[in-house]
Amino acid sequence: MTTNAEVADRFEEFAQFLEAQGVDYKPQTYRRAAENIRSHPRSVADLAGESQDAVEEIDGVGDAISSKIVEYVETGEIEELEALRADLPVDMVALTSVEGVGPKTVGDLYEALGITTLDELETAAEAGEIQEVKGFGAKTEQNILDNIPFARQSQERELLGDARPVADELLAYLRGDDSVESAEVAGSIRRWRDTIGDVDVLVASDANESVVSTFTDWPNADSVIEAGESKASIRSNGIRVDLRVVVPEEFGSALQYFTGSRDHNIQLRNVAIDRDLKINEYGIFDISEVADPDAGQRVGDRVGGRTEAEIYEALDLPVIPPELREDHGEIQAAQNGTLPDLVEEGEIRGDLHTHTDWSDGGNSIEEMVAAAEERGYDYHCVTDHATGPGMVGGVGLSDDELREQMDAVEAARENADIEVFHGVEANIDAEGGISVDDDLLAELDIVVASPHSALDQGREEATERLVAAVEHPSVDVLGHPTGRLINQRAGLDVDFDRLAAAAAEHDTALEINANPARLDLWGEVVSVAVDAGATIAVNTDAHSPGEFENVRYGVHTARRGWAESADILNTREATGLREFLH
Repeated sequence: MTTNAEVADRFEEFAQFLEAQGVDYKPQTYRRAAENIRSHPRSVADLAGESQDAVEEIDGVGDAISSKIVEYVETGEIEELEALRADLPVDMVALTSVEGVGPKTVGDLYEALGITTLDELETAAEAGEIQEVKGFGAKTEQNILDNIPFARQSQERELLGDARPVADELLAYLRGDDSVESAEVAGSIRRWRDTIGDVDVLVASDANESVVSTFTDWPNADSVIEAGESKASIRSNGIRVDLRVVVPEEFGSALQYFTGSRDHNIQLRNVAIDRDLKINEYGIFDISEVADPDAGQRVGDRVGGRTEAEIYEALDLPVIPPELREDHGEIQAAQNGTLPDLVEEGEIRGDLHTHTDWSDGGNSIEEMVAAAEERGYDYHCVTDHATGPGMVGGVGLSDDELREQMDAVEAARENADIEVFHGVEANIDAEGGISVDDDLLAELDIVVASPHSALDQGREEATERLVAAVEHPSVDVLGHPTGRLINQRAGLDVDFDRLAAAAAEHDTALEINANPARLDLWGEVVSVAVDAGATIAVNTDAHSPGEFENVRYGVHTARRGWAESADILNTREATGLREFLH
C-alpha cells in the first residue's frame, strides 16, 4: 500500500526538478506539501480513496497537488513528474547531497556535461571539466570534489540525537567567550524536530569577526567550510554547523526569524501587517507613518527586537514555545489564550521502560535503580524483554525466568530509597497476541507491549494488531508503537485516530520512546493522541544509566504534540501511577 512517506518523497523530488528548471515559488509549495503529507496522522492513500476533497484536508495541499496525489495512489506514478525526469534524467538525491550542489547546479551541469550520477560528477571534477562550464571555476570544482566523499557517506538528514550534543557543546564553548553576549541554536534543532539538515547557531555580539574566529577555532571542528565577517560554517562530527553573528539589539528578532518555521513566520507577519507593523530578522517596526514600507528592512519606528518576548509582546501575544511553531494553530491559540502549559523535563518522576543485564541491558537491576535514584526519580520500572517474535540471540526472558527475576527485583526494592516496579516488555505478534502467559502478566506491576516483528504489515492489519494489544486487560503501555527507526525503516503504517481512541477507552498509555533513533510516537501523532484523551508515557527504553539522558528528546517530542503534564503518565507520583496500572 502507498505510504505517506512514499508520497512525500515524490513531492520532494518534484520540488527539486522544478528548482533545477529555475521555477520560482512552486518548489517551496511542493516542499511544504511534502512535509505535511509525511507527518499527517491519516493515510494519504485512504484519503485519496475517499475523494480528492478528502486529500485537501492536509495543510498546504490544494487542488493541483491533491489531483497529483490521487493520480499517484491510483496509478503508481505522476505523469508530470515522469516528464520532468525524462527531461532531466539525473540522480537528483545523490547529486544534491554534495555540499554546494543544488538542483539548479545539477540542471546546469547536465545541460553542459551530461552529468547524471555522483560517479559522473566525480569523474568530471577530476578531469577538470566542471571549471570550464560558464558560471563555475577551479575553486568550485575543487569544493565539489572535496565534498563528494562525505556525500557518499551521508545522504540522510541528521538525527536530532546526533546533532543536539554537538550543538550543546558548541553553545557552552561560545558562551565562554567574553565577546559573546548571547548564543542560541535556531532552526529545526531549536524546534526539536526528530531530524535536522544542519545546526544553526545565532550569536549576539558587537565583535563579529572575533566571534567568527572563536567559532572556527573550536577544537571540535573537523574542518572549516567557509568564514566571512559575520557568518561561518564548520563541520563537526560529520555535521554541518552554520554560525551567524548579529548585533545584540537585533538578537531576539533574528532568533525568532531563524527559528522558524517558515509557515509560522508567515502567519506571524500577517498578524503584524494587520497592526501596521513590519516584522523581520532585524526587528519589529511601526510602519503606520511610512510612505514606502518596502524601502528598506529597518524602515519605521523600531518597537522591539532585542528579545523574542519583545517581538511577540508587540503583537499582544505570549511567547510561543519553539516546539509549537509549525503553523498548526499555535498563533490562534495564543490569541485566544489557549496555548497549552507544556510538560517540562523536570516533571518526569520515573522511567517506565528500561532494561538490565537480565536481557540485553548492560547493567544490573541494582545499578539501574541507583542511577534512577541519583536522577531524583520517585520510582523506576524494570521491564526486560520477554521471548517472542522479533527477539533473536536469546535476548528475551522466558516465563520461568521472569518469575525468577521477581525475587531479584524484590531484593533491589528492599535496598532502594525509591519505589521499584517489576514488569516486562512483551512482544506483540502479528495478530496482536502478547508473548507472555496471561496469568504471569497479571502478577507483574507493569506490562509494556511492543511490536518487534512483521513491521511491513498493511495499514488495516497493523492497526488491528495494535488495537488488540491495547485492549488486552494486562497491557499498560504500548511501547514504540510503529517500531520505526529513523532513516532506517518506516515502521508500521497505523490509523492513529483509531489507535488513540482505543487507548483512551482502555486506559492504555501510548509511549513516546525517547531513544533518538526512534522518537516513536512523534509530535504530530502525539497531538492526535492527546486530542483523543489518551495517556502518554515518555520512556527512554534505557539499556544503561547514560541513556536516561535521552528523556529530554521524549519530553520535547511530547511538547511538539501540545502535551501538558496531566497528559503524561510518568509525571504522576507513585500512588497515581499505581492507580493507573491497576
